[in-house]
Amino acid sequence: MKRILMLAVTTFVLLGSMNAQDNVIGKSNIKLKSRMMTPEALWAMGRIGTVEASADGSQIVYQVGYYSVKQNKSRQVLYVMDADGKNQRLLTTGSKSESDPTWLDAETIAFISGGELWSMKADGSQRQQLSKTDGKVEGFKFSPDRSKVIILKSIPFHEVIKKNPDDLPKATGRRVTDLMYRHWDHYVESIQHPFIFSVGDGFAITGNGKDILEGEPFECPMEPFGGIEQLAWSNDSKQIAYTCRKKTGLEYSISTDSDIFLYDVDAKTTRNLCKPADYVAPKVDPTRTLAIQAVNDKENLKNNVGYDQNPQFSPDGKYIAWLSMERDGYEADLNRLCICDLQSGEKRYISWQSDVDAFCWAPQKDKQAKIYFLSVWHGCVNMYSVTAKDEVKQLTEDWADWTSLQLANDGKRILATRQSLSAPTDIYMVTPGKSIEKTKIEQLSFENKHILDQLTFGKMHQRWVTTSDGKQMLVWVMLPANYEEGKKYPTLLFCEGGPQSPVSQFWSYRWNFQIMAANGYVVIAPNRRGLPGFGQEWKEEISGDWTGQCMKDYLAAIDDAAENLPFVDKNRLGAVGASFGGFSVYYLAGIHEKRFKAFIAHDGAFNLAAMYTETEENWFSNWEYDEAYWHRPQMPRAKQTYHDSPHKMVEKWDTPILCIHGEKDYRINATQGMSAFNAARMKGIPAELLIFPDENHWVLKPQNGVLWQRTFFDFLDRWLKK
Repeated sequence: MKRILMLAVTTFVLLGSMNAQDNVIGKSNIKLKSRMMTPEALWAMGRIGTVEASADGSQIVYQVGYYSVKQNKSRQVLYVMDADGKNQRLLTTGSKSESDPTWLDAETIAFISGGELWSMKADGSQRQQLSKTDGKVEGFKFSPDRSKVIILKSIPFHEVIKKNPDDLPKATGRRVTDLMYRHWDHYVESIQHPFIFSVGDGFAITGNGKDILEGEPFECPMEPFGGIEQLAWSNDSKQIAYTCRKKTGLEYSISTDSDIFLYDVDAKTTRNLCKPADYVAPKVDPTRTLAIQAVNDKENLKNNVGYDQNPQFSPDGKYIAWLSMERDGYEADLNRLCICDLQSGEKRYISWQSDVDAFCWAPQKDKQAKIYFLSVWHGCVNMYSVTAKDEVKQLTEDWADWTSLQLANDGKRILATRQSLSAPTDIYMVTPGKSIEKTKIEQLSFENKHILDQLTFGKMHQRWVTTSDGKQMLVWVMLPANYEEGKKYPTLLFCEGGPQSPVSQFWSYRWNFQIMAANGYVVIAPNRRGLPGFGQEWKEEISGDWTGQCMKDYLAAIDDAAENLPFVDKNRLGAVGASFGGFSVYYLAGIHEKRFKAFIAHDGAFNLAAMYTETEENWFSNWEYDEAYWHRPQMPRAKQTYHDSPHKMVEKWDTPILCIHGEKDYRINATQGMSAFNAARMKGIPAELLIFPDENHWVLKPQNGVLWQRTFFDFLDRWLKK
């Protein structure tokens, strides 16, 4: 039976002088018929993006994305408000999306619309197009003196996929000559490069632009998620620091070694801040983990061979800081802050018990540099500061995830965004205090208050569970939104992806715990072995042991809930998850010993031997599995990994399963989900396959998102609410 829609949604408003049929997607005017969250309510919510304070600190401009399920489209709009959150004004009045706002001066805002750079006054007036690139602007950053601007544009790339002959314009074949021919969700036939343009009167952009990587076949920013944050201007506007992995093909696919480069705008010269000029990387075996190879020996680690990215210059211009991982080939290594003295080249690394997720410099006082940063600890992402003496101090202590931060231009406060398992992203102003208790937090935006006020949410609890090896594991417990004391409820074990992503206070528009609560489910979400926020040893126990202690941790969490939580119905348990969480579901299906009555796996790995050569970022499989499946003899961890692959345990499957996959998922190919579904059906198990031809590792289109939610709960209800 199809789920009954419980709300009427108006997701469009008419703006400007437009024809009646030209609906413009904007903030919804929504009236719910039920206090329970639905997919349509989720998709009606505005999603806050870029946030920036004006130079004088008096105003804040920010971006919000709105979605129309009916039109199956999205639109990005810009707002401005006073620094205290009052006097909010919508700046975008046309039908086109406007994004990436930044202040050019106290009265002027630059932004992207239609692939070009535009400017307008802070009241939305005097709009003018600044660039003429035939719609090719994909990101930008003005120099501090506003005399130049970096513009990101894509250029043709034929190092790996050869260009087809000009006389065959309709040929669709691709001649592939090396690895990394696909990345995330697309074939790599173009890459981004940063171009420097001159800026004239009225911020008009002149000239053809200088490609700072001219003639180099390397991407900047880096795929698949890098953006303009991977480049930075020096305070005197004479240098640009940029992030780049200067590798292609096979070499790129097995290495995470990216560096920070310093480009001199006048001299047009580049130097590597991470490595000596004469550095030569050791040769490696591309079919084995780099953990045991010379590239990661003690001496070579001095050369910043891991991920280095997102540079920022210090206020006095003497230092540059960036995020740095130590080891090559390990995408989940401890994320440290590297601070480099630009004159001497000397580096120091600031690390503590967990990863540094984002950071910004504070104003320097008495030559004491301070940096604010975000980090996850015990399932929450909070705000910290570190001094020149490497003294770390915690500034906030919320059951929340702070997701971005920047100095608020008055030098005293931090402009930040925050979300939780019970609240989507909003904008906040934080005034750091001498202690957590004295830190002042002010909420400035209430983007979805008109929706949230109509909803009843489930209550969340924190629980510590003893694992099979005697450790303490944090488990988030979400109660149903309609919870009644004394009743028992069907319960879902949430299996996290990554495999090294935190089960923190994230707000998701797909894996949303509150919509699970709204549908009458208890959610058990363990921070199992392999997750950050509990020390590096806890995080690293997952590599090479995907089917060991982390699986015991899952079972410890659900067994504790079934035995000790009176509201959990142990006869109606399900397990759900995506990516590594999907792999977890496939594996649990073979070992659960009748615990679960239903499984849902989204974009999960099913056959690890097949995935080894199917995935595009081969460093991942090398590090996680140790080596290729064809090696004989095999290292012990590799032997165990391939032996325990879920596809070898289908003989023990006995429980209904829903497999979900996107055909544009090149991280974990759709054949994995299809194979799991086919195996289940051939074995006679009730199973379904939800396949998305046009989605990647995520589900991004509104109607696909609603279909995902309806299918998810229809399947669970059928098997857990009988």
